[in-house]
Amino acid sequence: MELPKVILHQNKTFSIKRQHPWIFSGAILKKDHKISDGDMVDVYDEQGQFLGFGHFHLGSISVKILSFGIKHFSDKFWKTRLSEAFQSRQKLLSAGLLISNAFRLAHGESDGLPGLIIDIYRDVAVIQCHTIGMHRHIEQIVEALEAIDQLKLNSIFDKSCDSLPTEYARQVGNKFIKGNEGFPQITENELLYEINVVQGQKTGFFLDQRDNRLLVKELSQSRSVLNAFCYTGGFSLSALKGNASKVVSIDSSAKAMELLERNLHLNDLQGDRHQSLTEDVISYFKQIKDHDFDLIILDPPAFAKTLAKRHTAIQAYKRLNLGAMLKIKCPGFLFTFSCSQVVTEELFYSAVVAAGIESGKRIKIIKRLSQAPDHPVSLFHPEGSYLKGLLLEINN
Repeated sequence: MELPKVILHQNKTFSIKRQHPWIFSGAILKKDHKISDGDMVDVYDEQGQFLGFGHFHLGSISVKILSFGIKHFSDKFWKTRLSEAFQSRQKLLSAGLLISNAFRLAHGESDGLPGLIIDIYRDVAVIQCHTIGMHRHIEQIVEALEAIDQLKLNSIFDKSCDSLPTEYARQVGNKFIKGNEGFPQITENELLYEINVVQGQKTGFFLDQRDNRLLVKELSQSRSVLNAFCYTGGFSLSALKGNASKVVSIDSSAKAMELLERNLHLNDLQGDRHQSLTEDVISYFKQIKDHDFDLIILDPPAFAKTLAKRHTAIQAYKRLNLGAMLKIKCPGFLFTFSCSQVVTEELFYSAVVAAGIESGKRIKIIKRLSQAPDHPVSLFHPEGSYLKGLLLEINN
């Protein structure tokens, strides 16, 4: 298939030859005039060597590579890529590394599909396209999904609007492409969760925290637990299932708290051991008594989505962690996370260290935490490692 061409400066091909999938605008020597935002393009160097194909976009990242090397694009591409991604997840399921009927099927660059996220909730697939180019192939993506017989999908929901450029997003809208199941129930680590795929954050649930929720369950026995930024209660349910003596769940979203209550009821975990609070986390830290909690979980939304806001985000992480360190009962456990992609692991670590120094506590790292294995990271695209976390032991 003949595609429009993008030609790179000869001294700007180093990263693509190392299989990093982003081509920045400054690397482009010339391109076909007919190329528009979202088009599939072939990429060459100045000598005419074919380097791969991908989606062209207006912006600092001009091309996101879908395939490197000598293979040209064909209509078989989507079925091949998604079949490979499914087989990868099947290996994790067979090995017992995914104790759930919900998992991430496609994780962007890591699966050779930059700009595409697909989460499976039992028999419901939620597609989230982050680029115009990927969304323009939504029909082929759906066709490739339905070709995976083992998925047995009854509903497919396109939830791309919040991830796409505003003007384009207005034209497409979020919608069910197949079926209409908006509240699938999933199982994870012996717990039931109801997912709101239409109105919930991201695709409806944070599957990336699966392993960390299990760790919370294992450490909650007879401990009082605070789950800050609890969303729909994944960590809260895990702590209660782990026989925590008390769990307080706090989030500013009333809708999230409603779904938390439904999840508590689904698992018969409602009762005196749990308290729900719909309020601001920072304000709550100022109100609570010292040493009320043996275990605190800090899992805030991304404090920074752009480099311009990174410094402010780092300061926010420091203040938040300092608040928890000062309030926790010692010895206690602190789970602290950042999902801000522009805040690197090193910067997040530095913010937590700064909080630790100011707290005057003795603090040990028990474990470094990251995203679940169905959210893999390409060896050649370290930016895919977005979830950073630390399990800390806090002592006086």
